[in-house]
This record gives sequence, C-alpha cells and structure tokens, in this order.
Amino acid sequence: MLPDRKMYALLNRPQNKSGFKPLPVVIIGNGPSGICLSYLLSGYIPYFKRDSLHPHPILQRKLEEAPDVSILDQDLEYLSEGLEGRSHSPVALLFDTLQRPDTDFGGTAESVLTWWHETDRAIPHLVLGRNAPGGAWHSIEGSMITLSRGEWMGLPDLPFKDWLKQKRRGLRNNRATAEDIAQYYQHYVMKKGLQKNFRCGTVVTSVRKVSAESVSNHAQDITEVFQVDGFFKSVRGDKEPFSIYAENVVLATGTYDSPTWLGVKGENLSYVHHQLSALEEAVKNNSIGIMSDPVLIVGAGLTAADAILFAHHCNIPVIHVFRRQVSDPGLIFNQLPKMMYPEYHKVHQMMKEQSAACAGPYERYVSLPEHHVLSFGKDKKCIFQDKNGYQKAYKISMALVLTGSNPNLFFLPNNGIDLAMDSAQPVNPKRNPIDVDPFTYECTQEKGLYALGPLAGDHFVRFVQGGALAVASSLLKKADKNPP
Repeated sequence: MLPDRKMYALLNRPQNKSGFKPLPVVIIGNGPSGICLSYLLSGYIPYFKRDSLHPHPILQRKLEEAPDVSILDQDLEYLSEGLEGRSHSPVALLFDTLQRPDTDFGGTAESVLTWWHETDRAIPHLVLGRNAPGGAWHSIEGSMITLSRGEWMGLPDLPFKDWLKQKRRGLRNNRATAEDIAQYYQHYVMKKGLQKNFRCGTVVTSVRKVSAESVSNHAQDITEVFQVDGFFKSVRGDKEPFSIYAENVVLATGTYDSPTWLGVKGENLSYVHHQLSALEEAVKNNSIGIMSDPVLIVGAGLTAADAILFAHHCNIPVIHVFRRQVSDPGLIFNQLPKMMYPEYHKVHQMMKEQSAACAGPYERYVSLPEHHVLSFGKDKKCIFQDKNGYQKAYKISMALVLTGSNPNLFFLPNNGIDLAMDSAQPVNPKRNPIDVDPFTYECTQEKGLYALGPLAGDHFVRFVQGGALAVASSLLKKADKNPP
C-alpha cells in the first residue's frame, strides 16, 4: 500500500516551531493489534446493544447501568472484575466476552456490542509497518492452518466467517489458513476506511523522547514528545528517511522479528536457518528433495511441527531434536485437544512412537527427545548430546532451528530492556513481557509509551484486541482532558 500525498507530506514536513504540531499517536506495527487500535482511534465507538442479553448475569447488570455510555468511556476495571478465561488480562477477557459471549462453552451467541462511527471522537494517528496490513501473517506460508479457531481471528464489526462466505470458502476443521487471514486483514483496513492512517514498507530505527519546546510552540502542557525516526522504501527501492513527532507511541511489533539462536558453534553457517520459509524455498528450487540427506529440525513447538508436516508431505527425511521429554506436560502438544488438532496430534504420535524404539512406524523420521545440539560442522555434520552425555553425529542437508522468537526492539533505548517486568533481562513475550498498566496498557516505566499484543503478554488475536480497547480508552480520556 503506497502513501497518498498527504501521508508523504506528514512524514516529511519541515520541523519549524511556528507551524508544526506533534501527532497525537504513532502506532509501530500493523498486525491485528495495530489494525484494531486504528479502528478504535478512527472514531468507531462500541456501545452495549440495548436488546442484548449477556450470559454472564453480573456483567449484564453492569452493562445495563450505563447503556448510553460507550464501553471506551466506562470504568474498564469495574466491568472486567470477576471475569475468567484463557487470558491473564482482565480487559482482554472483557472485550472478548463482549464480542463472543459464550464461545469457550461452544455457544454461538452474537456480540452484545453495536458500533457507532463518531468522527468527532477520532484521534489523528499513523500506523507504521514493514509489510502490508496484517503484519507477520504475510510472512507465514499461506497453506499453514491457524492454531486458533477461525472465528477467533476476526476483528470488530466484521466477522471472519462472513468474509470467508463471501469468498465462497470455508474453515478447515474450524480453523483458517494463514493466506485467508492475511487477506482478511488487508480487506478489513480497506472496508473500514483505515488505509489513510497506514504507511506500509516502513522501518522504524529510533524512538526517543525529546523536549517539546525544541519541536513546537504549540506544545501547551506537554513538556516532552517522542521523536520517531526511520525510513520507507520508495517505488524505486530507495530508502527515504523520515522523522516524525508524537505525543504518544504504541508498540505493536509482535515477536517474529528475531528468531532465537542456540548459540552453538557453526550456527552461522549457510545451511543453518531459523525460519520455516527456508525449507519451503529449498523445496521450491529443488535443492532439497527425496534423495537428500535428512533435514534437521530443532524445537518442540508448533513451528517445528509445521516444518515436520511440510517435510513429511514432501517425503523429505527428518531428524527431530528437542530438549524435553515427549510426556512433558509443558509441551504444547500435551495441551491441545486431539479432535481439534489432528495434524499436531500426528506429529506428537511420531515423536512418541519413533523415540520409543530404534525403528518406529514412521519412515524417514527420527525423533531424538532430551537431546541438544553441540555444534554444526562445515561438512554438514551435526553433533548432538543426550541427557546422559552421550554424543551422536549425523550428516544433514540443512538445519532449521525453530526454538521460538523474540521481539526486536533495537529502535528503543537499551533495546527496551528498561521497560520489561524484569529490567535486568531482555524483553520476552512469555517470560518477561513489557510491564504495562493492566487497564491502560501504558508502560509503567515510560508515560506516553504503550505496548500491545505479545509484547504485553497477549498472544492470541482474540485477546490482543482487549489491549487495543484499553489503549484507545486511555488515549480518548487524555484527549478529553487536553482538547485541541
């Protein structure tokens, strides 16, 4: 999506004190979190539908107390009190149960929200992203199936199932393909008229606070603003720098930017990769095939499982190495319902049955639980070690290290470590997310800076939207206190 002339001017207008005013909000990241927040900041305001009956009686009573007040203007802590579900975030649970009242119990009750477009409440903002709207979903192989149910991937006021019906396609075992999800998010931005706020092909290189006086004579009560620097790729492929100023910045970059490395000798060799796409590309250009040496897959998460399924489908031999026991309750496969996730259950069966004996029922697949990689050799020999210290060597064709990923917050001072729950450790979505207020998602260590999605510990699309609700509510209340 290319910028319109107004957008180009906004990114590049001169910074003179007399005529320049900081932008109220800049959102970094254009995945589901950024899209949902842009929708809310564009003046789309949720209200409780008067004729609705929520299955949660206490929440129903609370909603009836102020039916003419938008959800964004109500006390989110009060509304979310007592809710339980699959998220640790109270506002995530609140927004999810308002949109999908009884989905966790197999119900099909409609949303109790109605949406009004109140343009006078819109807050000017920019959404900066490297890819097209949808973010990392455009980097995932299109045929991959979502972990979540398809209907849980939808954004406010445009059910994913309805969009899929228009495409004359259906869900696969109640789940959707990555390609459909990526297309849906692009369609959502266009359908809701949000595209004027999006600047794609943009890379942010620095976010820092500067004195407001040095930027603008219109700073009013603001003493500091954020300076956001970066570049965007022109039609010719040139890198054109930009510098913009914002009163508030929202981090919604996700966690797919920086794959985790093992930190072992030879990991930087050309045949060692850290993304599934490397295997897909190798198969496409015929550098890997049926007669190749085995592909090494390291990791015991869903991405590793996707790689195993892909290789199995292409009849490519696999050596699968992972540190945990197959029966470890912390292993994701031991937490997924078998009926809903048959393909992942199949991988789990392969891991169990192939490791139980030297020769298992699955040809061209070797499972090595409780093993770890010691080194990668230039001759494509990989050395493993088991829990007892015994070493093994295998000749492989390529290696995929798929042990997770971390957010790349290089554009923040100290890589954002100072913002984390434990400021002595790097930001990690599962173990050390950014420390935010649970009802505003504003960073506790940096006022005016917000974090959404996995950065704040929310990992599923259905729950990241609650974070967007919290941020929008906070920003609207700030705007009401300081009208333009």
